[in-house]
Amino acid sequence: EDDRIPNTREKALKIGYFDPFSGASGDMMLGAIVDAGLPIKALRDELRKLPLEEYTLTATETQRGGIAATKVNVKLKGRKHAHDDDHDHNNLPQILHLIEHSDLPGDDKAQASAVFQRLAEAEGRVHGCPPEKIHFHEVGALDAIVDVVGAVVGLHLLGVDQVWASAVHVGTGFVDCQHGRLPLPAPATME
Repeated sequence: EDDRIPNTREKALKIGYFDPFSGASGDMMLGAIVDAGLPIKALRDELRKLPLEEYTLTATETQRGGIAATKVNVKLKGRKHAHDDDHDHNNLPQILHLIEHSDLPGDDKAQASAVFQRLAEAEGRVHGCPPEKIHFHEVGALDAIVDVVGAVVGLHLLGVDQVWASAVHVGTGFVDCQHGRLPLPAPATME
């Protein structure tokens, strides 16, 4: 074959593109993945491979500013809010153990673990301690674990080869959180 003519027999690269113009929460990412064509049942079935207590995963059609979207919610059974219990906030070794002892495919385990590792490294740089000593607050809650792992497995189930994203707009001002009042973007978010 002529090297100048592209090989049309090669598989086309499937790219997932996120445009987080107002940030990106876990439920927003899961909503985008379901909206892109992943059946919620397929996502539920794959997430059942995590050794977690019972929770519900729902998808509903919604509108924000006149724009249709899919809203995915993770709700832990028996609680009004997923963050109601202080025991839900896990550290990096606990989260990595949970992922490693799941029945997820090896690539999904590795990618989900890498997300949490990167978050812990950023938090560690900000707080001046090793990643394994970081006590995750919002990101360590069980619903956030479902969000992160759900995004990884959802993109895999959609057959996405690469994920691209525009710049994240992080805002300005202040936010009240577990560590008190912080500037926006929060230091760990900037990191």
